[in-house]
Amino acid sequence: MAQKAIREYDGKRLFARHWDTYFKGLEYPFESVLVTSGEELLKKAEEPGYSWLKEKPLVVKPDMLFGKRGKNNLVLFKIEKPGDVKLQDAAKWIDEKRSQETTLLSGQKGVLTHFIVEPFTPHTQEEEYYIAATTLDENYDVLYMSAEGGMEVEENWDKVVEVKIPIDAKDEEIDKLIEENIPKDIPADRREQFANFAKAFYKFFRDLNFAYLEINPIVLQGNKAYLLDLVARLDDTAGFLMREKWGEIEFPTPFGMPEQSPEEKAIAEADAKSGASLKLTVLNPKGRIWTLVAGGGASVVYADTIADLAGGVEDLANYGEYSGGPTTDETRFYTETVLDLMTREKDPQGRDKILIIGGAIANFTDVAKTFTGIIQAFEKYADKMKDVGTRIYVRRGGPNYEKGLKDIKEAADRLGLPIKVFGPETHITDIVRMALEDDKAKA
Repeated sequence: MAQKAIREYDGKRLFARHWDTYFKGLEYPFESVLVTSGEELLKKAEEPGYSWLKEKPLVVKPDMLFGKRGKNNLVLFKIEKPGDVKLQDAAKWIDEKRSQETTLLSGQKGVLTHFIVEPFTPHTQEEEYYIAATTLDENYDVLYMSAEGGMEVEENWDKVVEVKIPIDAKDEEIDKLIEENIPKDIPADRREQFANFAKAFYKFFRDLNFAYLEINPIVLQGNKAYLLDLVARLDDTAGFLMREKWGEIEFPTPFGMPEQSPEEKAIAEADAKSGASLKLTVLNPKGRIWTLVAGGGASVVYADTIADLAGGVEDLANYGEYSGGPTTDETRFYTETVLDLMTREKDPQGRDKILIIGGAIANFTDVAKTFTGIIQAFEKYADKMKDVGTRIYVRRGGPNYEKGLKDIKEAADRLGLPIKVFGPETHITDIVRMALEDDKAKA
């Protein structure tokens, strides 16, 4: 499962969008905005439906995929006393925080660019609860529940109840498991309400393909639920199935990490529209060893092998995969993106560029079909590939692999591209060793 974190704002927006479907009998007073500056916040307050920004005390937090914001002193909820933050205070604080580099307790450094602003919710500690769910493995999910939410939940983890839920369990079995494991220290007058919420929470988690979902704390007051803090990761391989339920969803770059390149963003967008898995991370655009690897597990194996045999990762240009039965057009687009990056400049030391086309033995991906896409990309970039001195090494197995290997060898020979082709009789990563040994032979 490929997990991608989403902003707190987007997680709460998903709850609000589907609340009435799952959480009957409870009200979620969703009032939340995501802004990048104080000026944007002030303008938002003048728009229809956002008058609460001028009328209610506010809470402001960075919304950039890192936790422990309270312990990092990055939550504005009071000036002199809790609940006295007004619109102008919030706008001023946002502009102060975004104007300087921030260092977290973890050592991460970066500039704050996105902030979530919501009404302040007065409540007591006794009204705070904790709930979370995650995918454990291919057989089980886990639901976590506690009567004690808030910043100290990790210190009180012994009070958190963990419920393993088989992924093939029927609804009535799931409900029974949850009901039987409601934390005993949840007040009697809240137990039924919390149990109903927990059952709906897990179904929401499952149906919308979350990989991880945490509310800490959730505050229950009367028939209202307030989601004060939220962390969420989605299974992004389900994106093509979830377009309608998710709507426009963003997978932002984590705080302190460099922004995605245009090429990485393009592949991510193609991945979101596909039932296949298309992933690309550019490690070193000046690197000379580039990979087109079929399969997430194989991509790890190839990256490790290249780093091991090349004496480090300096020469490894990219990391990624195309897998899950991509179409010919999807494979062509993915390959063209990699070849465009690879052929922009020659190796500074005058060495050949190496293109590794590898993978394990496919179960259902049609090798000939995906290789047709690679061949189409070769035809477009052949001259540039020759100009930077590209050598190609291929190892593949699976449905139609004989035809795929034959086609790619004939195409490369016709285009004048040096290529060596191997089937499943060759060890999965042996082509890396061959490529580096050919380096020594040419030296």
